[in-house]
Amino acid sequence: MGEHDLIFAADGERVVLRHLATDRGIFARGALKAALWGQDKGPGEYNMLDVLGL
Repeated sequence: MGEHDLIFAADGERVVLRHLATDRGIFARGALKAALWGQDKGPGEYNMLDVLGL
């Protein structure tokens, strides 16, 4: 299982965005997609926005 929180906080308040994954297979699929995408790329700095085409 994976759990991730993104927290925006200020004095006296906070907003929490939570992602809960009950199947680690989703992470494996993302890693595989990134590996396949990157196999013909040259040296450089890339991130998941590049992989996803966003």
